[in-house]
Amino acid sequence: MAKTVMITGASSGFGQAAARRFAKEQCALVLAARSLDKLQDLAQELSPLCSVYYAAMDVSSADSVASFFADLPEQFQQIDVLVNSAGLALGVEPAYEADFANWETMIDTNITGLLRVTRAVLPSMVERDTGHIINIGSTAGNWPYPGGNTYGASKAFVQNFSRALRADLLGKHVRVSNIEPGMAQTNFSNVRFKGDAERADKVYAGTKPMTAEDIADIIYWVTSVPSHVNVNTLEVMPVCQAWSALTVNRDMEND
Repeated sequence: MAKTVMITGASSGFGQAAARRFAKEQCALVLAARSLDKLQDLAQELSPLCSVYYAAMDVSSADSVASFFADLPEQFQQIDVLVNSAGLALGVEPAYEADFANWETMIDTNITGLLRVTRAVLPSMVERDTGHIINIGSTAGNWPYPGGNTYGASKAFVQNFSRALRADLLGKHVRVSNIEPGMAQTNFSNVRFKGDAERADKVYAGTKPMTAEDIADIIYWVTSVPSHVNVNTLEVMPVCQAWSALTVNRDMEND
């Protein structure tokens, strides 16, 4: 029997690619994002392959999330897989220069939004004793870098929350996985730099980064392993990326 898969942030990036991947398996799709026009286009593309429900939802708004689930048609209410893909980074300024509004937006989306959607879906999974929560974390949650302050902290939260869910769900047949991508060329950097395409392109210059489709294949694979297997955390980077050496400031010898 085909699964019902809900994906947040489905209008672009990892979420959009995941929708296409699950559609190939004829899964019923529940697609949510802020951009209704992009969702409509995606739904039209995928509807020949599977049943699709879509509606606008801003995970940073409690009212928007509540309305989305209140309007969810009965045939889509038993969600088997939740992919929490909605998220973003804004800016790379050091903490002492950062725009606090950017911090609030990242927290409201990457943390509070993920919590809202998870809390709305999880009770039904527990009641039916089946389901899978897939959170999209980041290598930034493990390995800090200059300017990644609040973004990295938000993804560290996602990692620890995913682990805590596993602890809470011990004895239940509900799985939780945290996927932690490194460099992947999507609209991520365009959003981070607020539409500055030239600056975003420089992030990937001279590299062979992962694609959204690479991550979508991983998301699908995590759901396809035997039901008694839980992939807790999966950190993935392109071959061109690795961990940096610890930075040392050598101008402070006489301080």
